[in-house]
Amino acid sequence: MDKLKVIVFLPAFNEEESIGNVIFNIPRDFHDNVEVKILVINDGSSDRTVEVSKGAGADYIVSFPQNQGLGAAVRAGLHECFKRGADIGVMIDADGEYPADHIPNLLQPIFKGEADYTMGSRFLGTIKGMKLHRRLGNYCFTFLQTVLLKKWIYDGQSGMRAFTRSALQHAEIIHDYNYAQVLTLNLVRKGFRVKEVPIPYNVRSTGTSFITFKGYLSRVLPAIWKEWSRKVEKVNIPSDNFKLEKSDLGERLTKIS
Repeated sequence: MDKLKVIVFLPAFNEEESIGNVIFNIPRDFHDNVEVKILVINDGSSDRTVEVSKGAGADYIVSFPQNQGLGAAVRAGLHECFKRGADIGVMIDADGEYPADHIPNLLQPIFKGEADYTMGSRFLGTIKGMKLHRRLGNYCFTFLQTVLLKKWIYDGQSGMRAFTRSALQHAEIIHDYNYAQVLTLNLVRKGFRVKEVPIPYNVRSTGTSFITFKGYLSRVLPAIWKEWSRKVEKVNIPSDNFKLEKSDLGERLTKIS
C-alpha cells in the first residue's frame, strides 16, 4: 500500500536558536506506513533560521521576502501541505514550546476516524511554568470560542495542530496577525470534527514572542467578529479518511479511499 504522507510545517520568524532542536525531535519513523516530511515557512527571518533548518533536515523551505505575520505564515503552511500532496498536515511552533515527540499522539484521533482536526491541549496536559498573564489571556479567548461554538474548548491558543487533507483544503485564515481563534471557528462552523489531545507545556527558553496581549485586543477581537459574522458553507467532508485496524499506532494503517 502507498504510505500516508504527513507534512509537518513550522512557521518561523528569527528562530535560529530553537528550530534545529524542534526539527530534530520530530518523529520520522513512528510507523512503517507513514512518511513524514518537514516544511519550514520562513516568515522573513533576518537570522540563520533557513540555514539551521536545512542543517537539521528540513525537506522543504518556503521563504517570504519580508515578515508578513503569523496568520500569513500558517495560511501558507496549510496551502503548501495541500499542494505538496499531504494526506495530513501538522503544525508546530518553531520556538520549542510544544513537544514535537508527541506528534504521533496528536495524529491518533485522525487515524482512528474520530476527528478531522486536532489540537494539542496544554490545559488538558500540563501548564507548569506558563506565565500568569498568558494563562489568563488563554482562558479569556478560549472561553469566547467555547461560547460562540457552543462546544467546550480547553486550549484555543495552541500552536500544535493537525489537519486532514480536506481540512487543509478548506481552512481559511482571514487576517495575518494571528490564526488561533479564527481557524477553529472557521473549521468547526464548516462541519469539521475537532478533538483536543493532552500535551505538556515547555517553557520557551530562546527568543521572544512577537504576539502581544495588546495586539490581541486590537487585532484579534475584530477578526473573531469578522469571521463569526460572515457566512460559511458546510463542507461535504469525506468520512473516515484514515482508520486504524487497531487503536495502537504500532498496528497496520489502512487508508480509506
